[in-house]
Amino acid sequence: MQHEYRPTAVAPQDRLDSRPDETIAQLLARADRPTISAEFFPPRDDEGAAVLHRSIEQLEALHPDFVSVTYGANGSSRERTLDAVRDILASTRLRVMGHLTCTGQSVDELKAVIDGYGEMGVRHVLAIRGDMPGGPLVPWERHPQGLANATELVELVKSRGEFCVGVGAFPDVHPGSTAERDVQVLRDKQTAGAEFAITQLFFRPGAYRRLVDRLRDAGCGLPVIAGMMPVIAIGQIDRFAELSGAPLPDEMVARLRAVGDDRAAVRGVGTALCAELARELLAGGAPGIQFFTQNRSVATLEILGRLAGVSW
Repeated sequence: MQHEYRPTAVAPQDRLDSRPDETIAQLLARADRPTISAEFFPPRDDEGAAVLHRSIEQLEALHPDFVSVTYGANGSSRERTLDAVRDILASTRLRVMGHLTCTGQSVDELKAVIDGYGEMGVRHVLAIRGDMPGGPLVPWERHPQGLANATELVELVKSRGEFCVGVGAFPDVHPGSTAERDVQVLRDKQTAGAEFAITQLFFRPGAYRRLVDRLRDAGCGLPVIAGMMPVIAIGQIDRFAELSGAPLPDEMVARLRAVGDDRAAVRGVGTALCAELARELLAGGAPGIQFFTQNRSVATLEILGRLAGVSW
């Protein structure tokens, strides 16, 4: 039976009891319940800002543990990211994490963004290398006055203030890397000061479990939050495969294609599949789930409605 989500629903009491001064790392260390969070991107115009505001307003009713705001390739959305973070801080009581990439930017430019986060009261930064314009398959190039990788970015963020820093992780292995290399990189990031990781998009629970197992076998206890987004349109199948670095599971594609061109049915199947993945990951001990919302809250709310009865 599909559970209907109502925005006025009361959030679980332990979520309401979450102290606003706690960092994301401290929430994860509690281990009494998984964290729930949502990722947004900075709007390009007033219409987009209104959509973002409505989405955040709807999700805030569920008291997510935090929300994050992305940062464009080459710092292309730098000012819009800072503005979006500032607006969320001013209009909500949510923990806000700002993203930061080191692609196409000098160290001085990165310092300015980090200091800007600090000045507005942001305590959390997701430090990632970032892709080149054109996507993850485009060969990465270091800025002449920039940093070489995300590990150096973590070190820079930590040197600029009392930030709790998160990093990216790749269940399906980073393009151009190996599983063993990915583990070493995460260990290096933790040594540099990272306190948790959030995965890239993935669709196979086994890929997540294998990543965590490799980390633990290597002596790395970094908490790994699972990042996910539902497929709500047939046209997203190939795009999501590119983003995740691996084809979608055959059984998932078959269930989506079985409903043909019925957009509502595709959406229903996609949210159901995402809820099934979330349920399996949480049952297996994932410390948190982050939803990549694309600034639309409805699908995330539908998935959380399907998770009724799950302790989150």
